[in-house]
Amino acid sequence: MIVLGIDPGLANTGYGVVAHRRGRLAALDGGVIDTPAEQSLEARLATVHGRVLELIDEHACDAMALEQLYFGANVQTAFAVGHARGVTMLAAGQRGVPCHSYTPQRVKAAVCGNGRAAKDQVARMVQTLLALPELPRPDHASDALAVAICHCNAAPFAGALAAAVGA
Repeated sequence: MIVLGIDPGLANTGYGVVAHRRGRLAALDGGVIDTPAEQSLEARLATVHGRVLELIDEHACDAMALEQLYFGANVQTAFAVGHARGVTMLAAGQRGVPCHSYTPQRVKAAVCGNGRAAKDQVARMVQTLLALPELPRPDHASDALAVAICHCNAAPFAGALAAAVGA
């Protein structure tokens, strides 16, 4: 299974591609899709959408895992993140790739065993779980890899549960 993890954002959308084969995890790609603040909203969203389509095609992704929107005090930021999240989901829908959402707490618990882990702790665990030579950077890429790892760990159980319920 190849999972594209997404940490959505308008200025910076983190992405991480993780392969889960025979119980082992491997990082295939990771980085950030940057969009300049001086561009129009629609141009920025088109950039995110286009790059996510490229990533899905390049890696033949089987699933997309997204961090759920954390609604803080800044409504403008929440809307911008929601727009970016929407265009990533649109790209997955256009390619027939199923999307799965995870709360930040669930991602941290899946990677660190603690839903309140700090960002640096998440980055160190991502490095360890994926046997990376150095910490994944920037934080958005590290978070996206963590989301992908979370899905890789959750998918087998979810599949078994769905099969049991359907039987």
